[in-house]
Amino acid sequence: MSDTSINTQLTTGDASFGDYFSLLKPRVMSLVVFTALVGLLAAPQPVHPLLAFASILFIAIGGGASGALNMWWDADIDRIMKRTQSRPIPAGRISEQETFAFGVFLSVFAVIMLALAANWVAAGLLAFTIFFYVVVYTMWLKRWTPQNIVIGGAAGAFPPMIGWAVATGGISVESVLMFTIIFMWTPPHFWALALFMKSDYRDAGVPMLTVTHGRKATRRHILVYTILLAPIAIGAAFTAIGGPVYLAVSVLLNLVFLKGAFDIWRRDEATAEADDYKVEKKVFYFSLLYLFGHFLAILAQAVLGAYEFGGWS
Repeated sequence: MSDTSINTQLTTGDASFGDYFSLLKPRVMSLVVFTALVGLLAAPQPVHPLLAFASILFIAIGGGASGALNMWWDADIDRIMKRTQSRPIPAGRISEQETFAFGVFLSVFAVIMLALAANWVAAGLLAFTIFFYVVVYTMWLKRWTPQNIVIGGAAGAFPPMIGWAVATGGISVESVLMFTIIFMWTPPHFWALALFMKSDYRDAGVPMLTVTHGRKATRRHILVYTILLAPIAIGAAFTAIGGPVYLAVSVLLNLVFLKGAFDIWRRDEATAEADDYKVEKKVFYFSLLYLFGHFLAILAQAVLGAYEFGGWS
């Protein structure tokens, strides 16, 4: 253990509720909650509101637990990266041991309670999601391969499948399609971030694509993945979770996202640095709207379908 780590351990003890809550990565958790809720409501079987609330709560806790375990494992690089230095562990407010215990307890609690509230299929998917994010992505892929975000993105794509399983007790083409949209969206979303985070990943020794293959290759990859994403996202309009509202929203969002990816691809580093990566930042923030817009459209189609067939029972 380094001197920095020892000092960090010795200075813990002033943690507030907010510090523990921040271990759960609330901004990431909001995406987990939203996409899981959409998966649950888009499913063909209605779910009692109380059961739905409890299930989403336990899914959120499980997602937060994986975030805490991610911060426990990544404490060393969080101390290096400017974006993460204020997190509770590198800031010395919570120890690594406390974070580990906190994350493990919440993981076990969330999986067991989801199994009791809903079913073991949903609970099994939640357990696998936590395992995939913590072990496969955080402990293995993140520091080993530039494909970390590509493969590891699966962890963030499971929540709508879990929500769907809460309602149906199984997996379907529609739930896999929602998974695929998030899975294909994740690389261009994070690579746009990596472009304007500049040296953070290099300094921390994380083999992000910008570090291993260069920024020009990263720009090309963003364009390719966005082109591959568009037909998948638009194609969902012609399935049970889609419809005319979704189709209109998806076409518009994909046209804007494709233009942004093209703008990123044709820029050189000198131009990007001169305007403080204005285009890259714009595309990154739009990518958040892109994903939320698609899932809002799926939710809108579910609401319209419910009213068309007499409402939820």
